[in-house]
Amino acid sequence: MVRVPLTDEERERGERLGQALRAARAGRSMVDVAAEAGISVETLRKIETGRIPTPAFFTVAAIADAVGLPLEELRAAVTPAASPPLSQAS
Repeated sequence: MVRVPLTDEERERGERLGQALRAARAGRSMVDVAAEAGISVETLRKIETGRIPTPAFFTVAAIADAVGLPLEELRAAVTPAASPPLSQAS
């Protein structure tokens, strides 16, 4: 199976996702957050640095829960200001 290359927008969204999760992690160690989220430290590191720009939803939800970041706040942090909310998109 050939994977379609990511667009620049998708890569940028992945970077914003990583930045938001890293900021929410604040002073907690990657080891603690990864363990609480049930993922490897390397996976968390890759998501935070944007090397995994499109992680699975349940992985993102687990990390957000581990750092106490509501998904709605995370979505707002990742969505560019010019984009309409998902409920209004056609």
